[in-house]
Amino acid sequence: MNPLILIIGCGDIGLRVGALLLADGQAVRGQVRSPDSADALARAGIDAIRRDLDEPAVDDGAEQVFWFAPPPASGARDPRLRGWLAANRPRRVVYISTSGVYGDCEGRWIDESEPLKPQTDRGRRRLDAERALAEHAAAHGTETVILRVPGIYGPGRLPIARLQAGHAVIDERESPPTNRIHADDLALAAVAAMRRGLPGAAYNVSDGSPTTMTDYFCRCAALLGLPEPRRVSLAEANRTFTPAMLSFLEESKRLVTDRLRCELGVTPRYPDLATGLPSCLG
Repeated sequence: MNPLILIIGCGDIGLRVGALLLADGQAVRGQVRSPDSADALARAGIDAIRRDLDEPAVDDGAEQVFWFAPPPASGARDPRLRGWLAANRPRRVVYISTSGVYGDCEGRWIDESEPLKPQTDRGRRRLDAERALAEHAAAHGTETVILRVPGIYGPGRLPIARLQAGHAVIDERESPPTNRIHADDLALAAVAAMRRGLPGAAYNVSDGSPTTMTDYFCRCAALLGLPEPRRVSLAEANRTFTPAMLSFLEESKRLVTDRLRCELGVTPRYPDLATGLPSCLG
């Protein structure tokens, strides 16, 4: 009998993972908070649990867990994951973290051995979650696998509102390199991590073809038939961009994905924006 697989925070990526598991004959349950999200799971054939992670945790009894729920929007810790771990003893957990835990690497190519030095609370919350999982593994033997993920794109995830609003982008000559992964490839990586990831290991999950945020927005505009965004200097961006947008630009790096490909056996189906973006219109 297949063990129960629980996807906590079963939104867009969780639904994609759930579809892969269901197609393989696995028993899947998704945990969400809202009635609309529960309805979406039901339509996908996934058994739904409605639960608020800010409430006291209960023992879910799942052996294999995908943790896709975000931490709170403020602070430097993740009390949601820590609270859940205090009440549960899963055999194996796959956690989606962020490449933001590396901080700024000045555009260098980096692998998973890069020191973790997040510069934002967003990154610090994810690092706290990684540490919570490591502590739980040491105390209880839980196998944990970390996926360090950059920007995610895919159907329903394009920056349409930003382009329609006419937001500017940085001049290509000053725009630092950034990384991305297609949502379908992230789902494939998550399933592979559950099946083949080394306990305690972390994996960079990216398409391996870094480009700039400017290139991404301009390609999206062309795909959607929208006007190309205007360019501004980095100095003007520092005065006018939101702190969230600036944080992505200030933490520049190029992610090495050898472990993803060699240890997990995942070769992205969409290895660059040229192949991935057209799929977003289907």
